[in-house]
Amino acid sequence: MAKNQNVLKSIPTLTPALNKQRVKPRPFHKRIEQIIGYGFILPTVILLSMFVFYPFLQSVYLSFFMTDPLGNIVGFVGLQNYVDLFTSKEFLGSLKTTFLFAIFTVPTGIFISLLLAVLTHNKLKGMRIFQFIFALPIAMSVGTSSIIWLLLFNPTSGVLNYLLNLVGLESIQWLTDPNWALVSVSMMTIWLSLGLDYIILLAGLQAIPKELYESAKIDGAGSFRIFSKITIPMLSPTIFFVLIISVIQALQAFGQFNILTGGGPMKSTNVFVFSLYQEAFVNFQFGLGSTRAFVLFVIILLFTWIQFKFGEKKVHYQ
Repeated sequence: MAKNQNVLKSIPTLTPALNKQRVKPRPFHKRIEQIIGYGFILPTVILLSMFVFYPFLQSVYLSFFMTDPLGNIVGFVGLQNYVDLFTSKEFLGSLKTTFLFAIFTVPTGIFISLLLAVLTHNKLKGMRIFQFIFALPIAMSVGTSSIIWLLLFNPTSGVLNYLLNLVGLESIQWLTDPNWALVSVSMMTIWLSLGLDYIILLAGLQAIPKELYESAKIDGAGSFRIFSKITIPMLSPTIFFVLIISVIQALQAFGQFNILTGGGPMKSTNVFVFSLYQEAFVNFQFGLGSTRAFVLFVIILLFTWIQFKFGEKKVHYQ
């Protein structure tokens, strides 16, 4: 009994000694490195706080208020802005237009990019030139691309109508006909997104192990069977990634609509972000504009979550 008491008495004196041995002070140079590291990321944190985090929080805050044309808060309306938004025919119309725009641009853009990537991913002589040409649109800004296509769409001197007339077809009012305006902007957007989609898919193709193709050829598989049974399954995570980012880009599209059509004619190109711009910076209803912005944020957040949830799934062949 006395022996056990002696052991217990010795525990408090042993524990501090053990703690002193285990917890060693961080060396001075390590602390300096840590401070320098924080110093490097501090400008980025400040810029993100000024231009991303604060505007986002301010936008969420304004979505619960009515504002005057100067952006000053007039009164608290709670969720009324959201109720008005979801019951608005104009909001539903802009969602429909955005959905059609995504349908026109996303599948077509991915198909063309995949086709070009498949045709040029081999190491034949001269392929580097074609790869450079097909990736070139990634270097073009939305504004520059819109101006170029504005000239192409010109009803009297544009190249597109000139080519149609050469084959005996009538000229098309590309940007002033409600039936053609959205299609025209979609054509320009497909070309603009071609560079990024092509580069991503080409990188995905080059990452597929060559041993799979060699084994398939030894087994007598044809080109179509190799493409459908090996290339597409192995490339599926990359295609899924391109699909998600293309949908997000379609939801955020604004510049080409602002330059080419201005949301017209007859609101046939009044997509979601353009209607947000009109509400906030033309009608000066910053509360309603902030409401639209937050709804767009939630939609994009949903697609981002889908990408992180399912985009990491890989295809493995045993």
